[in-house]
Amino acid sequence: MAITDTAPPGADDGAGLDPEAGPGPDTGPREPQREARRLDSTLALTMLLLVLVVFQGPLRRALSAPVMQSWTTVFVAVVVQALPFLVLGVLLSAAIAVFVPPSFFARALPSRPALAVPVAGMAGAVLPGCECASVPVAGALVRRGVTPAAALAFLLSAPAINPIVLTATAVAFPRDPEMVLARFVASLVVACVMGWLWQRLGRTDWLRLPAHAPHDGESRGAAFWGSVRHDVMHAGGFLVLGAMAAATLKAVAPASWLRTAADNPVLAVLALSVLAVLLSICSEADAFVASSLSQFSLTARLAFLVVGPMIDLKLFAMQAGTFGRAFALRFAPATFVLAITVAVLTGTVLL
Repeated sequence: MAITDTAPPGADDGAGLDPEAGPGPDTGPREPQREARRLDSTLALTMLLLVLVVFQGPLRRALSAPVMQSWTTVFVAVVVQALPFLVLGVLLSAAIAVFVPPSFFARALPSRPALAVPVAGMAGAVLPGCECASVPVAGALVRRGVTPAAALAFLLSAPAINPIVLTATAVAFPRDPEMVLARFVASLVVACVMGWLWQRLGRTDWLRLPAHAPHDGESRGAAFWGSVRHDVMHAGGFLVLGAMAAATLKAVAPASWLRTAADNPVLAVLALSVLAVLLSICSEADAFVASSLSQFSLTARLAFLVVGPMIDLKLFAMQAGTFGRAFALRFAPATFVLAITVAVLTGTVLL
């Protein structure tokens, strides 16, 4: 049977290329896309500068108004005070997530779940990290065989009672040092109780086990800087939004409204707890926002500090993505109610 030297249609498209060189890098279509993005960014920046130049008079008059000056003062104060703690917390969080193997935690925890829960909760006191990092770390613990109750206790305690957060709280409340102890106690109690509740009442079909690690296939250096970039973008953005909200509340909201909410103990606690969920501020920075809400009682601001690192909008999305929606829909409301209850009890005793 004769063998004919035929080629399928389109096989001669690579004529003239060295057959031993192999396929070249597929960079052709990507270069125009990068150039287009650069042009779009340059055009947007140019348009923004033109708008600022054209409307500099009205902008100057608006910024010189007393309300805007008050807003700017509060905004800058919150951001400048919180930024060093946020950056330090992000760097330490990324280092722990990348360089400390999850198997270390599995070996360090007791085998009995009832004892593993408080040990995992206390581990959050010595492992700096924000809530953005605690969710994937908790997922890695579950994937490596740590009992879910202990992993969830760590998830709740790590962002709330680590050294960076407690130091930031002490700096934000220099005249109220008892706030540091109250935050530590309330947050640790909530974390342990939620862990024990899950151990007692949780069902395996509510919890979807994480399928993969967040930085599989990357070198440690690339994973570290990738984690830093991710956390800085997310935590920094939420810090700016939180500072803007605090400044707006301070400068624009009528004093009568704030007095009405602040003078009612129940309404004050509920208002700041809901505000903590909506603002989704990183735990390294939330103390400075809370300290600026001086109209409210220390107990109400304690509720803000206990609720925020445990359940907010971004945390709910991350928990649903890591452990499943069925888990998040049950875990988040229970955590919210328990955090408020424990914060009020702790504030009544210690503040």
